Amino acid sequence: MNLESLGFSPVLNFHLDEIGDPELVPGRLARVERGRGLAFTREHLVDVVWTPPLDVVDAPPVEGPAVGDWCALTPDGDLRRVVSLLPRHTCFARGKAAGARAAQVIAANLDLVFVVTGLDGDFSLRRIERYLTLARESGARPAVVLNKSDLCGDAEARRQEAEAVAPGVEVLLASARLDTGLDELRAALAPGRTGAFLGSSGVGKSTMINRLLGEERLATQEVRAFDDRGRHTTTHRELIPLPGGGAVIDTPGLREVGLLGDEAALAQVFEEVSAVAADCRFADCRHEGEPGCAVQVALERGELSQERVGSFLHLRLELENAERRRSSYEQRSHERQTVGKYKGWMRDLRKIRGH
Repeated sequence: MNLESLGFSPVLNFHLDEIGDPELVPGRLARVERGRGLAFTREHLVDVVWTPPLDVVDAPPVEGPAVGDWCALTPDGDLRRVVSLLPRHTCFARGKAAGARAAQVIAANLDLVFVVTGLDGDFSLRRIERYLTLARESGARPAVVLNKSDLCGDAEARRQEAEAVAPGVEVLLASARLDTGLDELRAALAPGRTGAFLGSSGVGKSTMINRLLGEERLATQEVRAFDDRGRHTTTHRELIPLPGGGAVIDTPGLREVGLLGDEAALAQVFEEVSAVAADCRFADCRHEGEPGCAVQVALERGELSQERVGSFLHLRLELENAERRRSSYEQRSHERQTVGKYKGWMRDLRKIRGH
């Protein structure tokens, strides 16, 4: 296995040396499942285990690794141990389902995130905006792929609509079933690069990856005829090397896409709204009727789309709620740790005094 084709670099090798154990070998996690997983090494794919919390070079420990993480492994045996993770250059995560407080890391060290939607009935500009915000939060470069263009009578019009809500993002028309429009994806996934496919069930992510692999490796299912929605064909995340170098991560369709609280990512997705908002009289303007609101003026003049502003305000509120939940959770966690330390000190003191 050529780890360089999967993205191993001199910088990562430097961080591996920082651990100070020359016997450790590099690996990249291909699958993570309940304390066990699979990792690519220079020799082959190996089984790995770890003990949480897991050390990270030059970063705080984490509860566990994610698919795509680079790690330091013990060198021998059928079952290797993950000693430490190497620093992540990107982290693709989402808020946990049902508005939970902590983030759920979906994949690590991505270079590209392909937001995939179908043109058979799955097409939704609001969903594209949400997925793009999530992709921007990761630090990876996003692109939009409109799949199943062969089933749409006016695919070019849908592409133009998607471009209008995805400023600065490449929007591609493709048909995974006919293997058309995928050359740009093949070119983008050059050796050393890793991409992930993000989208709801049934949009054709697994079929698209099969075309890039040149074989029917991933299982696929037809969508339901009455609503064009798919079942969760992919049941786990997996890092898959591509024949020409590079890799892709197949992800299950996401039922819920909770955001994390990154307002900079939201500003990138809604850059025309953010640009106008910079002219508001008050820096903390909510764009909900305050005096001197430039966004409201632009809406009245027809310079901004009511749908875009409404989506921006909705996602901003969700981000703010996520940040409040996380802050409250971190505060309670800190209080529990402080109380726990205090109780430990009192036990030690009682032992010293003989009580």
